[in-house]
Amino acid sequence: MVAADLLVKEHRLIERMIPILTKETFRLHEGGEANAELIVSVVGFFRTYADRCHHGKEEDILFRALASKPLSDEHRRTMDQLTEEHVVARKLVGRLMLDQDRCVKGDKAALAAMRQDIQELADLYPRHMGLEEKHFFIPCMDYFSAVEQAGMLRAFTEFDAKIVHERYVTMIEDLEAAGKAKALKGRTRNRARRSPGA
Repeated sequence: MVAADLLVKEHRLIERMIPILTKETFRLHEGGEANAELIVSVVGFFRTYADRCHHGKEEDILFRALASKPLSDEHRRTMDQLTEEHVVARKLVGRLMLDQDRCVKGDKAALAAMRQDIQELADLYPRHMGLEEKHFFIPCMDYFSAVEQAGMLRAFTEFDAKIVHERYVTMIEDLEAAGKAKALKGRTRNRARRSPGA
């Protein structure tokens, strides 16, 4: 297995999200209400798996290694385009979460925005992954020796292990912060009750 094979394998999982997005777009178009649970899951999937895990390996490992190679003009342009598409995907996912928040607050216009953002994600990823697979990943492996490719594959594996660790460290830190905030709020409330003017 070369490093590109692992990235392509990850595409297969991302592809499985596309019909789910398309179905939700159709459901919203037909007058359905926002499905908060689905949107939270979609946002979590794209932020953690598609962006942090998958795009992270591309940008932090593959693209960084390619930046020091004598890339053809075509490959350099393609790498720049792929990087820009990652930025677009991040913005769409961020907007989708905002759409969901607006829907919860009763903003009826948010449903149309949500449908549009879901559709744009569903349109972007197949094109993006097709470009990577057909015109970039495999040809770009030729810039690396067999030893460099093996090192990249190891780096990908280490990157994935780090993400799992990061995710749960962040979760614990968030829970600790929430607990401290709750405790501080409780102490403030107790002081207000004990103060003579209360």
